Amino acid sequence: MFQKVWSAGIWGIDGFLVSVEADAHEGLPGFHLTGNLSQETKEAQERVWLALKNGKFRLPPKKIMVNLSPADIRKEGTAYDLAIAVAVLGAFGLIGPDLLDSAMIVGELGLSGEVKPIRGALSLVTAAKDQNLKCCFLPKENAREGSVIEGIQVVSVSHIRELAEMLRNPDQIHPIQGQPWEELKEGLSHGYDLDFSDLNGQAVIRRATEVAVAGRHNILYIGCAGSGKTMAARRIPTILPPLSRDESIAISKIYSVSGLLPEGVPLMTNRPFRSPHHTITPTALAGGGMIPRPGEISLASGGVLFLDELPEFSGKAIEILRQPLEDRTVTISRLYGACTFPANTMVAAAMNPCPCGFYPDRTQCRCSPWQVKRYIGTVSKPILDRIDVTVEAAPVAYEEFRCKGENENSEAIRKRVVKAQQIQKERFQIQNHDGSNQNQKEKAKIWFNGEMGVKEIEMYCRLNGPEEAYLKEIYRQMKLSARGCHKILKVARTIADLEGKEEISKEHLGEAVRYRSLEEKYWHTAEE
Repeated sequence: MFQKVWSAGIWGIDGFLVSVEADAHEGLPGFHLTGNLSQETKEAQERVWLALKNGKFRLPPKKIMVNLSPADIRKEGTAYDLAIAVAVLGAFGLIGPDLLDSAMIVGELGLSGEVKPIRGALSLVTAAKDQNLKCCFLPKENAREGSVIEGIQVVSVSHIRELAEMLRNPDQIHPIQGQPWEELKEGLSHGYDLDFSDLNGQAVIRRATEVAVAGRHNILYIGCAGSGKTMAARRIPTILPPLSRDESIAISKIYSVSGLLPEGVPLMTNRPFRSPHHTITPTALAGGGMIPRPGEISLASGGVLFLDELPEFSGKAIEILRQPLEDRTVTISRLYGACTFPANTMVAAAMNPCPCGFYPDRTQCRCSPWQVKRYIGTVSKPILDRIDVTVEAAPVAYEEFRCKGENENSEAIRKRVVKAQQIQKERFQIQNHDGSNQNQKEKAKIWFNGEMGVKEIEMYCRLNGPEEAYLKEIYRQMKLSARGCHKILKVARTIADLEGKEEISKEHLGEAVRYRSLEEKYWHTAEE
Protein backbone atom coordinates (compact mmCIF):
# COMPACT_ATOMS: atom_id res chain seq x y z
CA MET A 1 0.00 0.00 0.00
CA PHE A 2 1.23 3.51 -0.85
CA GLN A 3 1.07 6.62 1.39
CA LYS A 4 2.30 10.18 0.84
CA VAL A 5 2.99 12.69 3.64
CA TRP A 6 4.22 16.29 3.50
CA SER A 7 7.25 17.30 5.53
CA ALA A 8 9.75 20.15 5.15
CA GLY A 9 13.45 20.94 5.31
CA ILE A 10 15.64 23.99 5.72
CA TRP A 11 17.89 25.53 3.09
CA GLY A 12 19.62 28.65 4.35
CA ILE A 13 16.94 30.29 6.48
CA ASP A 14 14.01 29.29 4.26
CA GLY A 15 11.89 26.18 4.39
CA PHE A 16 11.02 23.95 1.46
CA LEU A 17 8.41 21.21 1.24
CA VAL A 18 9.48 17.58 1.03
CA SER A 19 7.23 14.77 -0.13
CA VAL A 20 7.68 11.64 2.01
CA GLU A 21 6.39 8.60 0.08
CA ALA A 22 6.16 5.17 1.69
CA ASP A 23 5.23 1.83 0.18
CA ALA A 24 4.85 -1.50 1.97
CA HIS A 25 4.77 -4.57 -0.27
CA GLU A 26 5.57 -8.26 -0.30
CA GLY A 27 9.22 -9.20 -0.41
CA LEU A 28 12.21 -9.74 1.82
CA PRO A 29 11.43 -7.75 5.02
CA GLY A 30 13.48 -4.56 5.30
CA PHE A 31 13.39 -0.79 5.67
CA HIS A 32 15.03 1.35 2.98
CA LEU A 33 15.34 5.15 2.64
CA THR A 34 16.17 6.99 -0.58
CA GLY A 35 16.27 10.61 -1.73
CA ASN A 36 19.72 12.28 -1.47
CA LEU A 37 20.03 12.00 2.30
CA SER A 38 22.67 13.05 4.79
CA GLN A 39 24.05 10.54 7.28
CA GLU A 40 21.81 11.66 10.15
CA THR A 41 18.76 11.52 7.86
CA LYS A 42 19.66 7.99 6.72
CA GLU A 43 19.78 6.93 10.36
CA ALA A 44 16.06 7.72 10.57
CA GLN A 45 15.28 4.18 9.46
CA GLU A 46 16.66 2.83 12.74
CA ARG A 47 15.06 5.54 14.89
CA VAL A 48 11.67 5.24 13.20
CA TRP A 49 11.57 1.44 13.28
CA LEU A 50 12.38 1.29 17.01
CA ALA A 51 10.04 4.20 17.81
CA LEU A 52 7.14 2.37 16.12
CA LYS A 53 8.05 -0.87 17.87
CA ASN A 54 8.26 0.78 21.31
CA GLY A 55 5.08 2.69 20.53
CA LYS A 56 3.24 -0.69 20.45
CA PHE A 57 2.52 -0.64 16.72
CA ARG A 58 2.31 -4.12 15.18
CA LEU A 59 3.74 -4.04 11.67
CA PRO A 60 3.59 -7.14 9.42
CA PRO A 61 6.96 -8.31 8.03
CA LYS A 62 7.05 -6.58 4.65
CA LYS A 63 9.50 -4.70 2.52
CA ILE A 64 9.21 -0.96 3.30
CA MET A 65 10.51 1.62 0.85
CA VAL A 66 10.51 5.33 1.77
CA ASN A 67 11.49 8.06 -0.67
CA LEU A 68 12.04 11.76 0.13
CA SER A 69 11.64 14.06 -2.85
CA PRO A 70 12.67 16.24 -4.62
CA ALA A 71 15.78 14.11 -4.96
CA ASP A 72 17.94 16.94 -6.32
CA ILE A 73 17.92 18.72 -2.94
CA ARG A 74 20.00 17.19 -0.16
CA LYS A 75 17.99 16.39 2.98
CA GLU A 76 19.73 17.29 6.23
CA GLY A 77 18.81 16.76 9.85
CA THR A 78 16.36 14.66 11.82
CA ALA A 79 13.13 16.66 11.35
CA TYR A 80 11.82 14.10 8.82
CA ASP A 81 11.51 11.28 11.40
CA LEU A 82 7.90 11.92 12.36
CA ALA A 83 6.71 12.26 8.76
CA ILE A 84 8.51 9.01 7.83
CA ALA A 85 6.82 7.21 10.74
CA VAL A 86 3.37 8.51 9.72
CA ALA A 87 3.96 7.55 6.08
CA VAL A 88 4.92 4.01 7.14
CA LEU A 89 1.82 3.72 9.35
CA GLY A 90 -0.29 4.95 6.44
CA ALA A 91 1.31 2.40 4.12
CA PHE A 92 0.14 -0.34 6.52
CA GLY A 93 -3.33 1.19 6.79
CA LEU A 94 -2.99 1.95 10.51
CA ILE A 95 -4.02 5.64 10.31
CA GLY A 96 -6.60 7.66 8.49
CA PRO A 97 -5.17 9.35 5.40
CA ASP A 98 -7.86 12.03 5.01
CA LEU A 99 -5.87 14.89 6.57
CA LEU A 100 -2.47 14.05 5.14
CA ASP A 101 -2.95 15.77 1.79
CA SER A 102 -3.24 19.19 3.44
CA ALA A 103 -0.95 18.79 6.47
CA MET A 104 2.77 19.12 7.12
CA ILE A 105 4.44 16.89 9.70
CA VAL A 106 7.90 17.56 11.19
CA GLY A 107 9.69 16.34 14.29
CA GLU A 108 12.54 14.17 15.51
CA LEU A 109 11.69 10.82 17.08
CA GLY A 110 13.27 9.31 20.15
CA LEU A 111 13.50 5.53 20.43
CA SER A 112 10.54 5.51 22.82
CA GLY A 113 8.33 7.28 20.28
CA GLU A 114 8.68 10.65 21.98
CA VAL A 115 8.66 13.63 19.60
CA LYS A 116 11.67 15.90 20.13
CA PRO A 117 12.06 19.59 19.17
CA ILE A 118 13.60 20.77 15.93
CA ARG A 119 15.22 23.91 14.51
CA GLY A 120 13.61 26.37 12.12
CA ALA A 121 9.94 25.88 12.97
CA LEU A 122 9.09 29.41 11.83
CA SER A 123 10.60 28.83 8.39
CA LEU A 124 8.94 25.42 8.04
CA VAL A 125 5.47 26.69 8.91
CA THR A 126 5.93 29.64 6.56
CA ALA A 127 6.81 27.22 3.74
CA ALA A 128 3.69 25.16 4.48
CA LYS A 129 1.51 28.27 4.41
CA ASP A 130 3.05 29.40 1.12
CA GLN A 131 2.09 26.02 -0.38
CA ASN A 132 -1.51 26.42 0.82
CA LEU A 133 -1.39 23.62 3.37
CA LYS A 134 -3.97 23.96 6.15
CA CYS A 135 -2.28 22.37 9.17
CA CYS A 136 1.15 21.73 10.68
CA PHE A 137 1.93 19.06 13.27
CA LEU A 138 4.91 20.23 15.34
CA PRO A 139 6.74 19.04 18.48
CA LYS A 140 5.14 20.58 21.55
CA GLU A 141 8.30 22.64 22.24
CA ASN A 142 7.97 24.28 18.80
CA ALA A 143 4.18 24.65 18.62
CA ARG A 144 4.00 28.11 20.19
CA GLU A 145 6.76 29.32 17.89
CA GLY A 146 4.95 28.00 14.81
CA SER A 147 1.61 29.48 15.88
CA VAL A 148 3.04 32.96 15.32
CA ILE A 149 2.48 32.50 11.57
CA GLU A 150 -1.07 33.55 10.77
CA GLY A 151 -3.35 31.77 8.32
CA ILE A 152 -2.41 28.16 9.15
CA GLN A 153 -3.30 25.81 12.02
CA VAL A 154 -0.54 24.45 14.26
CA VAL A 155 -1.03 21.30 16.33
CA SER A 156 1.23 20.25 19.20
CA VAL A 157 2.49 16.62 19.25
CA SER A 158 4.45 14.93 22.04
CA HIS A 159 4.37 11.22 21.02
CA ILE A 160 3.89 9.19 17.85
CA ARG A 161 0.90 7.39 19.38
CA GLU A 162 -0.74 10.73 20.13
CA LEU A 163 -0.38 11.79 16.50
CA ALA A 164 -1.71 8.44 15.26
CA GLU A 165 -4.82 8.84 17.42
CA MET A 166 -5.35 12.38 16.06
CA LEU A 167 -5.16 11.14 12.48
CA ARG A 168 -7.61 8.31 13.21
CA ASN A 169 -9.99 10.66 15.05
CA PRO A 170 -9.81 14.23 13.67
CA ASP A 171 -12.15 15.40 16.45
CA GLN A 172 -9.20 15.06 18.84
CA ILE A 173 -7.17 17.66 16.95
CA HIS A 174 -7.01 20.95 18.86
CA PRO A 175 -4.85 23.60 17.15
CA ILE A 176 -2.75 25.97 19.23
CA GLN A 177 -4.30 29.40 19.50
CA GLY A 178 -1.73 31.93 18.38
CA GLN A 179 -1.48 35.16 20.34
CA PRO A 180 -2.77 38.25 18.53
CA TRP A 181 0.03 40.64 17.63
CA GLU A 182 -1.34 43.30 19.95
CA GLU A 183 -0.87 40.95 22.91
CA LEU A 184 2.38 39.49 21.67
CA LYS A 185 4.11 42.82 21.13
CA GLU A 186 3.58 43.76 24.77
CA GLY A 187 6.46 41.43 25.52
CA LEU A 188 8.58 42.99 22.78
CA SER A 189 9.77 45.82 24.95
CA HIS A 190 13.18 47.40 25.44
CA GLY A 191 14.18 45.10 28.25
CA TYR A 192 17.74 46.37 28.44
CA ASP A 193 19.82 46.65 31.58
CA LEU A 194 21.95 49.38 29.96
CA ASP A 195 21.08 53.03 29.35
CA PHE A 196 22.83 56.05 27.86
CA SER A 197 22.32 57.86 31.15
CA ASP A 198 25.19 55.70 32.47
CA LEU A 199 27.64 57.43 30.10
CA ASN A 200 29.13 60.54 31.68
CA GLY A 201 30.60 63.23 29.45
CA GLN A 202 31.57 62.28 25.89
CA ALA A 203 28.99 64.57 24.29
CA VAL A 204 30.62 64.08 20.88
CA ILE A 205 30.32 60.29 21.10
CA ARG A 206 26.69 60.52 22.19
CA ARG A 207 25.84 62.85 19.30
CA ALA A 208 27.69 60.77 16.69
CA THR A 209 25.97 57.60 17.92
CA GLU A 210 22.56 59.24 17.68
CA VAL A 211 23.25 60.40 14.12
CA ALA A 212 24.53 56.96 13.10
CA VAL A 213 21.49 55.16 14.54
CA ALA A 214 19.00 57.65 13.08
CA GLY A 215 20.21 56.98 9.53
CA ARG A 216 21.40 53.39 10.06
CA HIS A 217 24.97 54.43 9.27
CA ASN A 218 27.96 52.29 10.21
CA ILE A 219 30.11 53.90 12.91
CA LEU A 220 33.73 53.60 14.04
CA TYR A 221 34.94 54.74 17.47
CA ILE A 222 38.65 55.59 17.82
CA GLY A 223 40.32 56.39 21.12
CA CYS A 224 42.44 55.21 24.01
CA ALA A 225 41.36 52.41 26.31
CA GLY A 226 38.73 53.33 28.89
CA SER A 227 37.38 56.34 27.01
CA GLY A 228 33.85 54.98 26.61
CA LYS A 229 33.92 53.43 23.12
CA THR A 230 32.54 50.05 24.11
CA MET A 231 30.20 51.62 26.65
CA ALA A 232 28.55 53.72 23.94
CA ALA A 233 28.39 50.89 21.39
CA ARG A 234 26.70 48.47 23.79
CA ARG A 235 23.95 51.03 24.37
CA ILE A 236 23.05 51.40 20.69
CA PRO A 237 20.20 48.84 20.87
CA THR A 238 18.56 50.91 23.61
CA ILE A 239 17.95 53.80 21.18
CA LEU A 240 16.84 51.71 18.21
CA PRO A 241 13.08 51.74 17.44
CA PRO A 242 10.94 48.86 18.78
CA LEU A 243 10.59 45.82 16.56
CA SER A 244 7.64 45.58 14.19
CA ARG A 245 5.87 42.24 13.72
CA ASP A 246 7.54 41.56 10.36
CA GLU A 247 10.96 42.48 11.71
CA SER A 248 10.51 40.27 14.74
CA ILE A 249 9.52 37.27 12.60
CA ALA A 250 12.40 37.84 10.16
CA ILE A 251 14.96 38.01 12.99
CA SER A 252 13.41 35.06 14.82
CA LYS A 253 13.67 32.90 11.69
CA ILE A 254 17.44 33.36 11.64
CA TYR A 255 17.75 32.49 15.33
CA SER A 256 15.35 29.56 15.04
CA VAL A 257 17.33 28.02 12.16
CA SER A 258 20.55 28.53 14.15
CA GLY A 259 19.06 26.95 17.29
CA LEU A 260 19.54 30.18 19.25
CA LEU A 261 15.92 31.13 19.88
CA PRO A 262 15.48 31.25 23.69
CA GLU A 263 13.50 28.34 25.10
CA GLY A 264 9.80 29.07 25.45
CA VAL A 265 10.08 32.32 23.49
CA PRO A 266 8.16 32.33 20.16
CA LEU A 267 9.82 35.51 18.91
CA MET A 268 12.91 37.57 19.62
CA THR A 269 12.03 40.25 22.12
CA ASN A 270 14.77 42.80 21.39
CA ARG A 271 16.94 43.81 18.49
CA PRO A 272 20.06 41.62 18.35
CA PHE A 273 23.43 42.83 19.53
CA ARG A 274 26.26 40.55 18.47
CA SER A 275 29.82 41.10 19.67
CA PRO A 276 32.09 38.31 18.37
CA HIS A 277 35.62 37.94 19.73
CA HIS A 278 38.42 39.09 17.44
CA THR A 279 39.62 35.48 17.02
CA ILE A 280 36.49 34.68 14.97
CA THR A 281 37.07 33.02 11.59
CA PRO A 282 35.79 34.53 8.33
CA THR A 283 33.37 31.60 7.96
CA ALA A 284 31.88 32.14 11.41
CA LEU A 285 31.50 35.84 10.67
CA ALA A 286 29.91 35.59 7.22
CA GLY A 287 28.32 32.15 7.51
CA GLY A 288 29.09 28.89 5.77
CA GLY A 289 29.63 25.20 6.29
CA MET A 290 28.91 22.27 3.95
CA ILE A 291 25.23 23.11 4.38
CA PRO A 292 25.44 26.89 4.89
CA ARG A 293 24.37 28.33 8.22
CA PRO A 294 24.03 32.01 9.19
CA GLY A 295 27.12 33.77 10.50
CA GLU A 296 27.44 36.57 13.03
CA ILE A 297 26.65 39.28 10.49
CA SER A 298 23.32 37.59 9.70
CA LEU A 299 22.56 36.94 13.37
CA ALA A 300 22.96 40.70 13.86
CA SER A 301 20.54 41.52 11.03
CA GLY A 302 17.98 44.04 12.20
CA GLY A 303 20.27 45.06 15.05
CA VAL A 304 23.94 45.78 15.71
CA LEU A 305 27.17 43.93 14.91
CA PHE A 306 29.84 45.27 17.26
CA LEU A 307 33.48 44.61 16.39
CA ASP A 308 35.57 45.59 19.39
CA GLU A 309 39.33 45.97 18.91
CA LEU A 310 38.84 46.03 15.14
CA PRO A 311 42.55 45.86 14.13
CA GLU A 312 42.92 42.63 16.12
CA PHE A 313 40.53 40.81 13.75
CA SER A 314 42.23 38.89 10.96
CA GLY A 315 42.58 40.72 7.67
CA LYS A 316 40.37 38.16 5.91
CA ALA A 317 37.63 38.53 8.52
CA ILE A 318 37.59 42.33 8.14
CA GLU A 319 37.71 42.29 4.34
CA ILE A 320 34.90 39.75 4.12
CA LEU A 321 32.59 42.52 5.38
CA ARG A 322 32.97 44.54 2.17
CA GLN A 323 30.18 42.97 0.15
CA PRO A 324 27.69 42.50 3.03
CA LEU A 325 28.04 46.15 4.10
CA GLU A 326 27.29 47.25 0.54
CA ASP A 327 24.56 44.78 -0.48
CA ARG A 328 22.99 43.99 2.92
CA THR A 329 23.05 40.28 2.04
CA VAL A 330 25.57 37.44 2.16
CA THR A 331 25.59 34.77 -0.56
CA ILE A 332 27.33 31.49 0.32
CA SER A 333 27.97 29.06 -2.55
CA ARG A 334 28.59 25.41 -1.88
CA LEU A 335 28.57 22.12 -3.77
CA TYR A 336 24.86 21.56 -3.13
CA GLY A 337 23.82 25.10 -4.07
CA ALA A 338 23.92 28.72 -2.94
CA CYS A 339 22.24 30.38 0.06
CA THR A 340 21.54 34.06 0.53
CA PHE A 341 21.38 35.28 4.12
CA PRO A 342 20.24 38.72 5.27
CA ALA A 343 22.95 41.10 6.48
CA ASN A 344 20.88 44.22 7.05
CA THR A 345 22.80 45.19 10.13
CA MET A 346 24.32 48.34 11.54
CA VAL A 347 28.04 47.79 12.11
CA ALA A 348 29.69 49.51 15.07
CA ALA A 349 33.43 49.09 15.51
CA ALA A 350 35.91 50.31 18.10
CA MET A 351 39.68 50.53 17.98
CA ASN A 352 42.71 52.02 19.65
CA PRO A 353 44.82 54.34 17.44
CA CYS A 354 47.97 52.28 18.03
CA PRO A 355 49.09 49.15 19.94
CA CYS A 356 49.60 51.11 23.18
CA GLY A 357 46.51 53.26 22.60
CA PHE A 358 47.95 56.77 23.04
CA TYR A 359 48.81 57.84 19.47
CA PRO A 360 49.07 60.68 18.35
CA ASP A 361 49.98 61.92 21.86
CA ARG A 362 53.75 61.44 21.60
CA THR A 363 54.25 62.36 25.26
CA GLN A 364 52.71 58.98 26.16
CA CYS A 365 52.83 56.91 22.95
CA ARG A 366 55.98 54.82 22.65
CA CYS A 367 55.03 53.08 19.40
CA SER A 368 57.31 53.51 16.40
CA PRO A 369 55.89 55.02 13.19
CA TRP A 370 56.11 51.58 11.61
CA GLN A 371 54.07 50.03 14.43
CA VAL A 372 51.41 52.72 14.15
CA LYS A 373 51.24 52.38 10.38
CA ARG A 374 50.98 48.61 10.58
CA TYR A 375 48.28 48.74 13.28
CA ILE A 376 46.16 51.42 11.59
CA GLY A 377 46.67 49.83 8.17
CA THR A 378 44.86 46.68 9.28
CA VAL A 379 41.66 48.60 8.57
CA SER A 380 41.85 49.15 4.82
CA LYS A 381 40.58 52.09 2.79
CA PRO A 382 37.74 50.06 1.20
CA ILE A 383 36.43 49.22 4.68
CA LEU A 384 36.75 52.84 5.81
CA ASP A 385 34.75 53.90 2.75
CA ARG A 386 31.89 51.73 3.97
CA ILE A 387 31.82 53.42 7.37
CA ASP A 388 29.82 56.66 7.32
CA VAL A 389 30.64 58.00 10.78
CA THR A 390 34.00 57.98 12.55
CA VAL A 391 34.27 59.64 15.94
CA GLU A 392 37.14 60.14 18.36
CA ALA A 393 36.68 59.13 21.98
CA ALA A 394 38.80 61.68 23.86
CA PRO A 395 40.08 60.86 27.37
CA VAL A 396 37.46 61.69 29.98
CA ALA A 397 38.30 64.45 32.45
CA TYR A 398 37.98 63.63 36.14
CA GLU A 399 35.20 66.20 36.58
CA GLU A 400 33.15 64.57 33.80
CA PHE A 401 33.80 61.07 35.05
CA ARG A 402 32.72 61.89 38.60
CA CYS A 403 29.84 64.14 37.55
CA LYS A 404 26.66 63.33 39.49
CA GLY A 405 24.35 65.30 37.17
CA GLU A 406 21.56 63.64 35.26
CA ASN A 407 22.52 62.50 31.75
CA GLU A 408 19.98 62.22 28.94
CA ASN A 409 18.56 58.70 28.97
CA SER A 410 18.04 56.28 26.09
CA GLU A 411 14.29 56.85 25.92
CA ALA A 412 14.72 60.56 25.14
CA ILE A 413 17.28 59.81 22.42
CA ARG A 414 15.13 57.02 21.01
CA LYS A 415 12.19 59.41 20.52
CA ARG A 416 14.31 61.63 18.29
CA VAL A 417 15.65 58.61 16.40
CA VAL A 418 12.15 57.23 15.80
CA LYS A 419 10.96 60.61 14.52
CA ALA A 420 13.91 60.92 12.11
CA GLN A 421 13.49 57.38 10.84
CA GLN A 422 9.77 57.95 10.27
CA ILE A 423 10.67 60.91 8.04
CA GLN A 424 13.00 58.65 6.05
CA LYS A 425 10.43 55.86 5.69
CA GLU A 426 7.84 58.29 4.38
CA ARG A 427 10.40 59.73 1.97
CA PHE A 428 11.33 56.36 0.50
CA GLN A 429 7.87 54.80 0.58
CA ILE A 430 6.86 56.00 -2.88
CA GLN A 431 10.14 54.91 -4.42
CA ASN A 432 9.90 51.44 -2.88
CA HIS A 433 6.56 50.92 -4.61
CA ASP A 434 7.71 52.30 -7.96
CA GLY A 435 8.69 49.38 -10.17
CA SER A 436 9.08 51.42 -13.36
CA ASN A 437 12.87 51.15 -13.57
CA GLN A 438 13.45 47.55 -12.56
CA ASN A 439 11.68 44.39 -11.61
CA GLN A 440 10.06 44.84 -8.20
CA LYS A 441 11.19 41.36 -7.09
CA GLU A 442 14.81 42.26 -7.80
CA LYS A 443 14.62 45.75 -6.33
CA ALA A 444 16.11 46.16 -2.87
CA LYS A 445 13.88 48.34 -0.73
CA ILE A 446 15.41 51.39 0.91
CA TRP A 447 14.11 52.70 4.23
CA PHE A 448 17.04 54.62 5.73
CA ASN A 449 19.55 57.21 4.57
CA GLY A 450 22.46 54.88 5.17
CA GLU A 451 21.06 52.56 2.47
CA MET A 452 20.84 55.19 -0.28
CA GLY A 453 22.59 54.64 -3.58
CA VAL A 454 23.80 57.21 -6.09
CA LYS A 455 20.33 57.68 -7.57
CA GLU A 456 18.73 58.36 -4.19
CA ILE A 457 21.54 60.72 -3.14
CA GLU A 458 21.02 62.83 -6.26
CA MET A 459 17.29 62.88 -5.62
CA TYR A 460 17.14 63.56 -1.88
CA CYS A 461 20.44 65.31 -1.09
CA ARG A 462 20.21 68.31 -3.42
CA LEU A 463 22.20 71.35 -2.32
CA ASN A 464 21.69 75.07 -2.86
CA GLY A 465 24.47 77.28 -4.28
CA PRO A 466 26.39 78.11 -1.07
CA GLU A 467 26.17 74.53 0.21
CA GLU A 468 27.32 73.16 -3.16
CA ALA A 469 30.31 75.50 -3.16
CA TYR A 470 31.16 74.51 0.42
CA LEU A 471 31.08 70.79 -0.40
CA LYS A 472 33.18 71.36 -3.51
CA GLU A 473 35.87 73.06 -1.44
CA ILE A 474 35.81 70.24 1.14
CA TYR A 475 36.08 67.69 -1.67
CA ARG A 476 39.26 69.34 -2.93
CA GLN A 477 40.86 69.97 0.45
CA MET A 478 40.27 66.47 1.82
CA LYS A 479 40.95 64.78 -1.54
CA LEU A 480 37.78 62.75 -1.15
CA SER A 481 36.69 59.92 -3.40
CA ALA A 482 33.23 59.99 -4.94
CA ARG A 483 32.13 57.42 -2.35
CA GLY A 484 33.50 59.56 0.49
CA CYS A 485 31.58 62.57 -0.82
CA HIS A 486 28.40 60.54 -0.99
CA LYS A 487 28.92 59.42 2.61
CA ILE A 488 29.06 63.06 3.72
CA LEU A 489 25.83 63.82 1.87
CA LYS A 490 24.03 60.83 3.40
CA VAL A 491 25.08 61.73 6.93
CA ALA A 492 24.17 65.39 6.35
CA ARG A 493 20.73 64.25 5.18
CA THR A 494 20.30 62.34 8.45
CA ILE A 495 21.40 65.33 10.55
CA ALA A 496 18.85 67.47 8.73
CA ASP A 497 16.16 64.84 9.38
CA LEU A 498 16.97 64.86 13.10
CA GLU A 499 16.25 68.60 13.08
CA GLY A 500 13.16 68.17 10.91
CA LYS A 501 14.69 70.24 8.10
CA GLU A 502 13.83 69.71 4.44
CA GLU A 503 16.99 71.38 3.11
CA ILE A 504 20.59 70.44 3.92
CA SER A 505 22.48 73.44 5.30
CA LYS A 506 26.20 74.21 5.67
CA GLU A 507 25.92 73.38 9.38
CA HIS A 508 24.66 69.90 8.53
CA LEU A 509 27.45 69.42 6.00
CA GLY A 510 30.02 70.72 8.47
CA GLU A 511 29.04 68.20 11.12
CA ALA A 512 29.03 65.39 8.55
CA VAL A 513 32.52 66.42 7.40
CA ARG A 514 33.81 66.21 10.97
CA TYR A 515 32.71 62.57 11.02
CA ARG A 516 35.09 61.96 8.08
CA SER A 517 38.06 64.01 9.30
CA LEU A 518 39.61 61.29 11.47
CA GLU A 519 40.71 59.45 8.36
CA GLU A 520 43.03 62.37 7.58
CA LYS A 521 44.23 62.61 11.18
CA TYR A 522 45.08 58.94 11.71
CA TRP A 523 45.42 57.02 8.44
CA HIS A 524 47.09 59.68 6.29
CA THR A 525 49.36 60.86 9.10
CA ALA A 526 50.43 57.30 9.89
CA GLU A 527 51.38 56.80 6.24
CA GLU A 528 53.78 59.77 6.24
